[in-house]
Amino acid sequence: MDAITIKESIDLGAVIGLSLLSVVLLMLSAMASGSEVAFFSLTRSDIEELESRNDSAARRVLELLANSDRLLATILVTNNMINICLVIIATQLVDALLEFSGIWEFIFNTVIITFLLLLFGEIMPKVFSQTRPVKMARLLSAPLKFLRWLVYPLAFILIRTSSRVSRFAVKNAEISIEELADAVDLAETGSEEEQKMLAGIVSFGQTEVVDIMHSRVDITGIEYSAGYDEVRRVIVDTGYSRIPVYGDDLDDVRGVLYVKDLLPYIGQSDQFEWQKLLRKPYFVPEHMMIDDLLKKFQKQKTHIAIVVDEYGATQGLVSLEDILEEVVGEITDESDEEEDKLYEKIGERTYIFDAKIHIGEFIRAIGYDEDAFSDVEGHAETLAGLMMELKRDLPRRGDELSSHGVKFFIATMDGRRVDKIKVEIDG
Repeated sequence: MDAITIKESIDLGAVIGLSLLSVVLLMLSAMASGSEVAFFSLTRSDIEELESRNDSAARRVLELLANSDRLLATILVTNNMINICLVIIATQLVDALLEFSGIWEFIFNTVIITFLLLLFGEIMPKVFSQTRPVKMARLLSAPLKFLRWLVYPLAFILIRTSSRVSRFAVKNAEISIEELADAVDLAETGSEEEQKMLAGIVSFGQTEVVDIMHSRVDITGIEYSAGYDEVRRVIVDTGYSRIPVYGDDLDDVRGVLYVKDLLPYIGQSDQFEWQKLLRKPYFVPEHMMIDDLLKKFQKQKTHIAIVVDEYGATQGLVSLEDILEEVVGEITDESDEEEDKLYEKIGERTYIFDAKIHIGEFIRAIGYDEDAFSDVEGHAETLAGLMMELKRDLPRRGDELSSHGVKFFIATMDGRRVDKIKVEIDG
């Protein structure tokens, strides 16, 4: 007995109808599969091309992409519904034409129909759409817009369900910064510099502007009323390429002077109105995260920002270089001087620190845990501030303070400001 035989009595009308319906469903399946690849393979240049065309098809494509979650849900719901119907219709067509014995019916319906569906309904249209994404997206935008309206209830349920599952999955897959930092500590890298860079990347999104800025007392600025000769002198003495310009004081920053803007006027007299060349200052809050500031710098196309507190008072200055140094370490060029270092190791457990060094950088330099002085630092942000918190009074030259196995000696003062601090780590 043959495993597969043609039926003696065939309903020709039913076979033709089922055959036509199967072909139509297969074409619709191919359309749905191809549209998924076409829309989600569009590159930024493809989208810019569509925006420049501004015809009805291009506008439809951009409208569909504006809500990509709903578009994907529409395609998936449509494709799966069509494939289910296609399998049912194809099975009925096979039953109307052929008779099987034993397990052959299951093998035929499973293997042959699935193979044809995958080949003509999935693989071929996706390969074709991959090579012509813009053309296919434009071609399929009209039927997809209709389908988006038609299957909206099912697509809405799918979006809501998937979003809940996604939030649950993300919540359970979260890795704390501490765990990531531990992983970096355990990782074996080629050098100490690579290890520091990895640590900088881990802490990048957790660092605030106030942690890396140059404090107010270290800002070199130019008075708005200064003559051109004074401006040139400040530029030569400091070597800075961008200098804040203020009115009455640093709380009244009126602009930023870019030295390159002065180059065409370098030979002008002292009466030259250099103030006309000022660029608008960019202000940022002191507690902004530096990863957000980096995005702002990229968007604003600027390299420097004035850091202000909640009252609008100037607290410091931060540059693009300061942000990059958090990842790659200290960046020096020909204008940087050796004495600009914030600390120097003079013995196995002895250091000389610049009092303006940030507490976080100080702690990293001596190899302590980042929260080692959290119980005594209060609102201090610099090592000088930590000295004030420990003494509960203004530090003076010669003061000796101790905390957490560290001895601090106020080595030099600059007026009433602490300048250098000698630090000894207890053995």
